[in-house]
Amino acid sequence: MSPMPALLATTALMFLSAGPSLAAGPESAQTTTAPAVRTPASAQTRAAYDRMDALSRSVFWANEQEIDPADPVAGVRLAQALRELGRYDQAAEAAQATLTVQPANLEAMLELGRAHIARGQAFYGVAPLEQARALAPRDWRPWSLLGVAYEQVNRFDDARAAWNQALALSPDNPDVLTNAAMAAMTHGDAPGAEALLRRAAAQPTASGQVRQNLAMALGLQGKMGEAEQILRRELPPDQAERNLSWLRARGGIGAASTDTARTWNSLGG
Repeated sequence: MSPMPALLATTALMFLSAGPSLAAGPESAQTTTAPAVRTPASAQTRAAYDRMDALSRSVFWANEQEIDPADPVAGVRLAQALRELGRYDQAAEAAQATLTVQPANLEAMLELGRAHIARGQAFYGVAPLEQARALAPRDWRPWSLLGVAYEQVNRFDDARAAWNQALALSPDNPDVLTNAAMAAMTHGDAPGAEALLRRAAAQPTASGQVRQNLAMALGLQGKMGEAEQILRRELPPDQAERNLSWLRARGGIGAASTDTARTWNSLGG
């Protein structure tokens, strides 16, 4: 593995000569030190950090934002990393700070919405996500996230309409289908969730989490055989066993609360 690129590009301190000439006056005998100049990292360094873990990214982008508080890329990337670390309040603050200097930043609006949803305060995420939808009505992401936010604040009809529009813009998008499926499970509709997750899992871009959620929908209906096959393919043996134990303990209850869904996602790693 190649060494981690330098966190910050800095210039060496430049020192003026401390030894005055014989003809120099008293003022020239003083030593003057120029302040260190901090400049943003190169595009190559930034790209390298974008491939690293969330903690490394959070430290890097926090330094980049400190160098230039008006840098929208640094603000959004910092918010993303903080959200992945579970530091949702700080993620919301970073996204909001970006919107303060660049009010029409679509990515910052989306990150602010994600952070509020993740911290269980989706009500505060609705406004920035609706702004994002107005700014980019043909982008499926604001619609999909609005579906999650509306669901969290019990605007169920609005949530379904938002997801339908997201799917109209991006047919069979696994992220949208998964969001709708997890909402269906919280309402006791495991068969409906299964149908949506099968569509999502069939897409080439589907993540392993989609297939793990499909196993959850199957297990909650008592279809443990297929659920076990999926989990043993997708997870290391110890994690697969934890998930299976979790499902067996519920004995095919057919529904999952929001807290249950969060627990399930943590079990999957």
